[in-house]
Amino acid sequence: MLSTPMKYLDKHPVSCTPTSSIKGQKSPLTPRQTAAVLSHLHSAKRVYSPKSSIYRQTPLRLDIAVSDWTLVGTGPVQSPQKNPKRPASRVQCDRFIPQRTHPAPTATSKITYPSVDQVTTHDTAANPSETMAYTASVAEACGLALNTRILAFKPTAPESSRPVDLRSQYNRPLKPAALTSQCRRRIATAPERVLDAPGLIDDYYLNLLDWSHLNKVAIGLERNVYIWDADNGDVSCMMEAKQNTYVSGIKWSADGCYLSIGLGNGDVQIWDVETGGKLRTMSGHEARVGVLAWDKHLLSSGCRDGSIWNHDVRVAQHKISEWRGHGSEVCGLEWRTDGSQLASGGNDNLVNIWDARSSIPKFTKTNHLAAVKALSWCPWQLNLLCTGGGSQDRALHFWNATTGARTHSVDTGSQVTSVRWSQVYRELISSHGFPNNHLSIWQYPSLVKSIDIPAHESRVLHSCLSPDGQVLATAASDENLKFWRVFESTKRTSCHIASISGNKNSLQEMTKTMTIR
Repeated sequence: MLSTPMKYLDKHPVSCTPTSSIKGQKSPLTPRQTAAVLSHLHSAKRVYSPKSSIYRQTPLRLDIAVSDWTLVGTGPVQSPQKNPKRPASRVQCDRFIPQRTHPAPTATSKITYPSVDQVTTHDTAANPSETMAYTASVAEACGLALNTRILAFKPTAPESSRPVDLRSQYNRPLKPAALTSQCRRRIATAPERVLDAPGLIDDYYLNLLDWSHLNKVAIGLERNVYIWDADNGDVSCMMEAKQNTYVSGIKWSADGCYLSIGLGNGDVQIWDVETGGKLRTMSGHEARVGVLAWDKHLLSSGCRDGSIWNHDVRVAQHKISEWRGHGSEVCGLEWRTDGSQLASGGNDNLVNIWDARSSIPKFTKTNHLAAVKALSWCPWQLNLLCTGGGSQDRALHFWNATTGARTHSVDTGSQVTSVRWSQVYRELISSHGFPNNHLSIWQYPSLVKSIDIPAHESRVLHSCLSPDGQVLATAASDENLKFWRVFESTKRTSCHIASISGNKNSLQEMTKTMTIR
């Protein structure tokens, strides 16, 4: 029998050691002895009540005793998993064995008042905005920026003041777009040079202006043909027609060495620019020749009676074929770059596409509502033809010369007098008459108008591009010859222009051997 109850002592104070007093024992209980005592208590089946002979001041906590004193694996009772110890918020002292290391006032203040960490945590949680404001004010006073490194070993990269729109940065095609869509260029709306052109005949159906690959501009003024050298600015009169006729059409050869001239009496003359002499005269047309087109040694002429003659300038019998596909005057004529097809437009509102090996037009288009003078083949897509109609039509049509299908159409709002392609910018420029008398630049194939340039006081009759494709020359019935730098060269386009010039030089060397009899 136990003489005194076993007391449960607090294990937290360091100065306290768990002890147990059993009658007749002077030393502390060992773990095995404690287990035997607990087993004896359970077997006695003692009830803790006033009638029991065992007196306890506090209830018996067997689970804690077992967990404290039973070794792992020595009994059927397994010790439960202990909770991790949490750091005490304040210093704890046992009331029976107080800690006397601190003076009394200091110990009293620690018990009475909360710690500094608790006060700081409470204030921060209660007023986060004040803490952020305080932090910002301290950073500003110290000259520091929040959320940045204190030590910087290299200058920071420049940042934009505007937020980056990722959609505009990454929503782009991987393939580079056309040059005109990648960057905006400055297009001059004023001519860089203006020359007088007195005596220019105001006739829509004539073609009196052309620019050679040797950088010489030819213009027909009544009975005379003048040559303006764009390199040095010299002007010379090449020929003067007879009193009973006038100049109705002019066209340079591909190499720029020969100039063909159509006259009002139906004759076609060929002149050598270098010597300034006439090489030959080819007669046969019964009416004026208003349009001419070269294909190497072959010269085609369009007549007022609707006929088209093909002349071989190397032989004495120059006429090799005659095509009839128009019921009225032929006012537009141009050979395809490879010489396989010829496009013709007439005052009968028709567009004919001729095969060089046949005397019957391959395609005849009736979509225009007025005379078709503006004709131009695309330089980078050889089977693409652009045609423009007169004052009652005012439309640009694009044709596939292989299938005959119309690919695009656009209403210009004015009479179309000429169309020119820009191989560098992949655009085309059209000249117009009534009612606006302006120039229009179109993007292809979207046909979005880039700009309208007010050109002349009266309708623009003729236009031609310089050999490098940068300057457009226009002549109008106001007797002015103007030069517009509409396709100005840039760093991006200079290489492309150089390659085009190289191709033209090789063409010149190849065709300069042509002999005209």
